[in-house]
Amino acid sequence: MVNLEIPTDHPRRVSLEIREAIIAGHTDQIVATAGLLAHGRGEAFDYLIGERTTEIAEKAIKVAVASILLAKHPVISVNGNVCSLVAKELVELSKITNAPLEINLFYYRKEREDAILRALKSAGAEKVLGTHDRPSTTIPELSSNRRKVDPDGIGAADAVVVPLEDGDRTEALKAVGKTVITIDLNPMSRTAVYADVTVVENIVRAMPLMVRYAAEMKNKSVHELQKIVESYSNDENLSTSIHLISTRLEELSRDVRVLRKKTKPGENKS
Repeated sequence: MVNLEIPTDHPRRVSLEIREAIIAGHTDQIVATAGLLAHGRGEAFDYLIGERTTEIAEKAIKVAVASILLAKHPVISVNGNVCSLVAKELVELSKITNAPLEINLFYYRKEREDAILRALKSAGAEKVLGTHDRPSTTIPELSSNRRKVDPDGIGAADAVVVPLEDGDRTEALKAVGKTVITIDLNPMSRTAVYADVTVVENIVRAMPLMVRYAAEMKNKSVHELQKIVESYSNDENLSTSIHLISTRLEELSRDVRVLRKKTKPGENKS
């Protein structure tokens, strides 16, 4: 819920609305204090890619969806920031792809878990894994709170969607043989580098597109989905994303006047 009254013609309206959603999530105990810092870091990278869905990001989104649909037991991992920003879309993607939602927190408190569970239920989730009243197993490669996973969820998954993730768990999930799909605005993070599919995109733009493509692609044949995945290289995806940032900065450095261009109300452009 956005508490700040933001003028409709404010050039940073979308960005401010997202910030307010994160702040509201913190107030409601969904977002850890460290999550506020993580959001700011991501916002900086969003500036660098131009606050838009790039062609390479959209391709990665299609590959991510194809990978989820091909998996025998996909699971979507949920943390506080993700829940605050795209709870409704998480539930929609879960239902379309039959990938259960599982709460998994680095900064664990029962109050946070309960708040996230309430938010997901309010968004339409019928069943959520990873809660304290369920059995748990561990990922031996991890020592943090995130080592605890649901045996019917991430514990048994062959593919895990880990948006806004920390890199150590991505490495650990890979070490135990799971396919990792992530959404990360920083193409140089450990999460981005170690994942099988990295969507370099703001989650508020990525998740609605994933829902849309999941609905469009769910009836594709296994062969069609495999072709989409086989045409993709995450190394190439990250290299292109980094080059895009570099090229954009070079262009801006040659003409700083571009930075003074007025933004249309409700849009995010640098």
